[in-house]
Amino acid sequence: MNDLTRDSDRILSESKALVRDNREGGRHRRAPSIGQGSAKAKRDHLMKKVRNLLIAVAVIWVGAGIAGAIFSGIGFWGVMAVVVATAIATAIFSSYPKIKTPKRADINKGNVQQMVGRTELWLEAQRPALPPPAAKIVDDMGVQLDALGLQLEGLDQNHPKAREVRSLVGEQLPEMIDSYRRIPAHLRTEQRAGATPDEQLTDSLGKISGEIDSITRQLAEGSLDDLAIKHRYLDYKFGEAAQTSPQLEDKS
Repeated sequence: MNDLTRDSDRILSESKALVRDNREGGRHRRAPSIGQGSAKAKRDHLMKKVRNLLIAVAVIWVGAGIAGAIFSGIGFWGVMAVVVATAIATAIFSSYPKIKTPKRADINKGNVQQMVGRTELWLEAQRPALPPPAAKIVDDMGVQLDALGLQLEGLDQNHPKAREVRSLVGEQLPEMIDSYRRIPAHLRTEQRAGATPDEQLTDSLGKISGEIDSITRQLAEGSLDDLAIKHRYLDYKFGEAAQTSPQLEDKS
């Protein structure tokens, strides 16, 4: 019985190591997230996988416990079957389901803030096919999209800026990258109309990046003005103005 216990502990330990290796291996194989939106989507997906694994293991062990109570024990082979089933469930649910990259047609669905998060995931999948200068802009664009997403929180979906973001991020950006990817690889470095497709893509991404930053600043103007007003009020009440007021009163 001690040997059986040791075998069970060993297999369970190996199962935990498998989950850890899958997780760490995945991190090494995948490039880092370009923004918090895509990182959150990946965390949520991982938590669903962990939940599914825990449910599967619980079902296996509870089922084994019920069978043991009915048949006065499940014996050596029953215990081994439970351990093997646990290891198999661990291997399956630690690897599947894979996170799905949003399809091009699905990017612009839902509210505009969710659209920004889906665009980040989609951009990550396109990044390996882009020339290095364009890929660098995409990496930086993740931070910009995070900032834009914060400004879009609670914004009316019919607000002019919301529609502008939907057009820029949900339509123009992916359409441009799709157009580039349809060009055969050996033609992407050939000059046409004074620039190569690689250069045209990089230049266009730079312009979109600048426009994203401009929209974010415009949406944040109200918050910036509000902060400045509060700062002036607090400075007047508790700052230098407040400190000089008693002196003026003493002189009078």
